[in-house]
Amino acid sequence: MAVREYKPVTAARRGMSSQDFDAITVKKPLKGLVVIKKGPVARNNQGRITTRHRGGGARRYLRLIDFKLESGTSAVVEHIEYDPNRSARIARIKDQNGRYHYILATKGMKPGRKLVVEEEAPVVRGNRLPLKNIPNGTVIHAVELQPGKGAQLARTAGAVAQLVAKDHEWAQIRLPSGEVRLVSVECLASVGQVGNEQHQNVQIGKAGRKRHMGIRPTVRGVVMAAADHPHGGGDGGRHRMARPPTTPWGQKTLGYKTRRRKASNKFIVRSRHQGKRK
Repeated sequence: MAVREYKPVTAARRGMSSQDFDAITVKKPLKGLVVIKKGPVARNNQGRITTRHRGGGARRYLRLIDFKLESGTSAVVEHIEYDPNRSARIARIKDQNGRYHYILATKGMKPGRKLVVEEEAPVVRGNRLPLKNIPNGTVIHAVELQPGKGAQLARTAGAVAQLVAKDHEWAQIRLPSGEVRLVSVECLASVGQVGNEQHQNVQIGKAGRKRHMGIRPTVRGVVMAAADHPHGGGDGGRHRMARPPTTPWGQKTLGYKTRRRKASNKFIVRSRHQGKRK
């Protein structure tokens, strides 16, 4: 996958780039695996804004991704498709019973590729098997946190986790953030890296593309009046804030620790902050 760049024929085109859709083999999704995304965005049942800077955007149809394929499934990849609800590409597969599923497309996956979901599956890209049967050092994605619950870790475009070590009932997984975490060896994971790895290099280029994504404009607090934001007021110069960064309602933000559930801390061997200090 490459990034498509444009000639600077207009101010908006200068510096703009987009995804290359050459790997996509079909335009329309399978009708039985699609539902319409209904309702307003970021509004509650009274119509009031609950999340700012959301609204509008192109109409989306939700693809029903199967994150917990049953063990014993063998399937063939029929198409690679675009999904507007995620950064990764998805693959339409047909299993041995003739049923269709959507899964995350692994890097290098093409139509005609066979994949297997079972305990003793070969360790090749696209196959899905328990961590206990995957060799140390293997790159993986779509990792379960609890056996049978479905993939929860490393699902975005280009994401890749690594199986670092195994010890009896637990495996150590290095996540894309740098965190090393304990996961049960009975949990399933897919071998390989998630496709569309160049997604992070796309330059939006203009505000209109953000509006198509359903993202509305954001105004900085420091340019507001003092009555509208804790950062507001002043003489209009480029001055620092005289207080830690806060939201319009006075709550801490930008670096403020939001983690409240400590129950899973015992599974974190190395935090993501330590992982970045290598």
